[in-house]
Amino acid sequence: MVAMDLSEMEVVYQHPHALVDMYTHFCPGCTHGVAHRLVAEVLDEMALSERTIGVASVGCSVFSYNYLNIDFVQAPHGRAPAMATGVKRVLPDHIVMTYQGDGDMISIGAGEIVAAAGRGENITVIFINNANYGMTGGQMAPTTLPGMKTSSSPNGRDVEQAGYPILACELLSTQQGASYIARRSLHDPKNIRMAKKAIRLAFETQVRGLGFSMVELLSTCPTNWHMTPVKAVKWLEEKMIPYYPLGDYKVHPTISELKV
Repeated sequence: MVAMDLSEMEVVYQHPHALVDMYTHFCPGCTHGVAHRLVAEVLDEMALSERTIGVASVGCSVFSYNYLNIDFVQAPHGRAPAMATGVKRVLPDHIVMTYQGDGDMISIGAGEIVAAAGRGENITVIFINNANYGMTGGQMAPTTLPGMKTSSSPNGRDVEQAGYPILACELLSTQQGASYIARRSLHDPKNIRMAKKAIRLAFETQVRGLGFSMVELLSTCPTNWHMTPVKAVKWLEEKMIPYYPLGDYKVHPTISELKV
């Protein structure tokens, strides 16, 4: 064996301080962990973790308080934006974020998220869209694609009976109080890097006091999709992205020059 001298090697990656060093409990192939890492990296790079307060929602997203090394409060189902509003108004010098899934944010919490964006609450929302209710058995969610089979739509989503999926970015970008709205995906390294840039712009929006910001992240749920992790990533790319186009849906002029 040859001993390696690591003292002169360049460090290209370090575990983020804002990410708790522990084993994940999420299913294999779930991209919640990727989203957690990106948020933690941004908080570290912007030196925000010591004054950031997270609001955890109900669903698989609730476990964000296990993985992000910041202060957290727990909100009732769908009420994270309302609770974040209260926290931010009481502690305006703090950074306040919600971490929510599709069943929580755009179903039972649709009223809260639209109202928070309309009021221009200076909070940041990280929205995980995996097209189903992940924690409770993979039921149809407001984001389930037309024809997509779930445990509560075994023959596929029938839009005549259940309606069409709700497009969160398109909806929230119409609110005057929204300053940064973007949709990204976590299916490959290139798009993960782009997702991180969007998350940073969202927090920068809050730091500058510009109002409401939200980043939607298209994510995989291999267990409830009944796919391997590799097939789930491919399905996201081929099926979800055409229905949920990636991009910036609203960018405040003050932060537009920061885009890369």
